[in-house]
Amino acid sequence: MTHVLQIDFDIDSFVRATLAEDLGSGGDITSLSVIPADARFDGVMQSRDAITVAGLPIAEAFFRALDSNMTIEILVEEGTAVPAGSELMRLSGAARAMLTAERSALNTVQHLSGVATLARTYVDAIAGTGATLLDTRKTIPGLRQLEKYATRMGGATNHRMGLWDAAMIKDNHVAVAGSVEAAVGRAVAAKIENIIVEVDHIDQITPALNAGATHLLCDNMNNDQLHEAVALVGGRVPVEASGGVRLDSIRAIAETGVNFISVGRLTQSAPAADIGLDFAVA
Repeated sequence: MTHVLQIDFDIDSFVRATLAEDLGSGGDITSLSVIPADARFDGVMQSRDAITVAGLPIAEAFFRALDSNMTIEILVEEGTAVPAGSELMRLSGAARAMLTAERSALNTVQHLSGVATLARTYVDAIAGTGATLLDTRKTIPGLRQLEKYATRMGGATNHRMGLWDAAMIKDNHVAVAGSVEAAVGRAVAAKIENIIVEVDHIDQITPALNAGATHLLCDNMNNDQLHEAVALVGGRVPVEASGGVRLDSIRAIAETGVNFISVGRLTQSAPAADIGLDFAVA
């Protein structure tokens, strides 16, 4: 089973930096002093909860960085929903290497699988409505590519990857520019193709559309306002709902007819998945 992450992220550099942070200048003094150099372990990584899996190939990279000859079998495809007690990976190799890489590997898989699992719960909550779940830029600095990869594994769609791939005109931009029309007009003049405009009030929608907005983000509007916004836009551009979206409220929001719903908590507040690694002397 081949597992390659198709993401624009330097996994090798990430692994090196993460291990360097953990090892410092003294190395893994516990394993070096307690574990014989020739000792070998067999290990099984398994989920203790029902989760959606993400990040196993990165965990593999951590182990291989310290033991290139380690035998590793990934048992589950990325993005797969598995029940509690599922085996995710089997390993066999140098005991010191396995123990040293364990925490970094688990931290990564626990975090990314936690993000994927939370995304999946939100995606399932709006199934059949026609609305698409989006993530946001509320990511841990340096980990955006990985976290947005994890939301995709959970069935969500990526919003902007950064400040470079779409303009998003928010209230502070409007305040400095002077008006919605002025802000959007300047983005149009700059020949920006994708111009997302955040609107807080219904009366901002028509000026934004007339000025050239290609996507409307309705911020913290209630469901009645979202219904009105969707009707007013009439399909001319996509309509996105954002702000304070919860699992218990997202389906009603989706049923207003919006095209997208963005949820910052997918990456900002996802709890780590409960995943462990159990060892046995080979």
